Amino acid sequence: MKITKIICAPGKTGFFFDDQKAIKQGAKIDGEFYEGEPVTPGFTAVRQAGESISVIFVLENGALAHGDCAAVQYSGAGGRDPLFLAENFIPVIEKYVAPLYVGKEITTFREMAELVDTGINPERGKVFHTAIRYGVTQALLDAVAKSQGKQMAQVIAEEYGTEISKKMIPIFSQSGDLRYLNADKMIMKGADVLPHALFNNVETKVGLNGEKVKDYIKWLRDRILKLKPYDSYNPTIHIDVYGTLGIVFNDDFESIANYIGELEKLAKPFCLRVEGPVDMGEKTAQMDALRTIRQKMEQKGIKAEIVADEWCNTLQDVIDFSAHKAGHVIQIKTPDLGGINNTIEAVLYCKEHEMGAYLGGTCNETCRSAEVCAHIAMATSPVQYLAKPGMGVDEGYMIVYNEMSRILALCK
Repeated sequence: MKITKIICAPGKTGFFFDDQKAIKQGAKIDGEFYEGEPVTPGFTAVRQAGESISVIFVLENGALAHGDCAAVQYSGAGGRDPLFLAENFIPVIEKYVAPLYVGKEITTFREMAELVDTGINPERGKVFHTAIRYGVTQALLDAVAKSQGKQMAQVIAEEYGTEISKKMIPIFSQSGDLRYLNADKMIMKGADVLPHALFNNVETKVGLNGEKVKDYIKWLRDRILKLKPYDSYNPTIHIDVYGTLGIVFNDDFESIANYIGELEKLAKPFCLRVEGPVDMGEKTAQMDALRTIRQKMEQKGIKAEIVADEWCNTLQDVIDFSAHKAGHVIQIKTPDLGGINNTIEAVLYCKEHEMGAYLGGTCNETCRSAEVCAHIAMATSPVQYLAKPGMGVDEGYMIVYNEMSRILALCK
């Protein structure tokens, strides 16, 4: 079966593009907006509406396969590709990507994904923007599945030699700034991992000595114990501190390890994960820092886990962070890896090398990318899968839960 046409449609995402650097430098929140001027190239405001591009493949039999190009909330930060705006990149897809596939036979996902994932955009002299590779490979996986009359998870399992999970992958739900109200929603739904909590500012959210995070952990622990929906409910508490512990403790890794140990005690009886304790500004320093913090935690008998995020953007980064033991868990931030073929490889690599694989992404995705990633989750069995898109809890949780439930039902 051949691909006869590619159609692009501009779209919106489930959240926003945020200028992380401007926020870290003190931009103040004003409702859903931020006051102040952007500092990251490409931004016209500190916060602006997220955009996507739906890539639709028309197949020879008239079937339609599609995926959504999307980039992370903090585009242009931490070594990532620049801001992804639909009007800038639809012409690139139509001019340079479409000729790779139109009129061509559908073969295997891995073979077809490689074309766009390693292809060079002549206009910038390097590989296509991560968001383009992300969305096009989703559409390719869908096209292969439709041509074979299979689920996308089945295609992945067959091509990568895995087995589809016989149970739901633990869902990690994120709260945004509504970390109290949205935590209640997560508890009510029985979220396996919660609440993310968005601790991205020292003064207003973390506390100059980390005291605001401590207060929140205590509150959340008590809230779960009071409201848990069933007796065996035992979620993992996972917070993201966006490198702010490095600011609070002046990159003193001993103090950071001790502080995480204090949070661990406050979280009991629930397990704790702390994402992004430091942001060292570049990859090697980040790996060294996370490895050192992990070592100090292990020496002190601290069982909490730290999660790598910033500066771990590509499949090679995932490999390097794993080899370096830079943390206990790695967030595989799906849009940052470009083609979803890289996401699949990253999860499998982490599992083979005793590193926790957190199949993540961003609130700034779409329902389509979340559904396709649910197939990756069920076919590769990471330790947890992010409820996405958005920060409202209900919508993202529903999308990924229902897609995984459908996969399970069809496999039975």
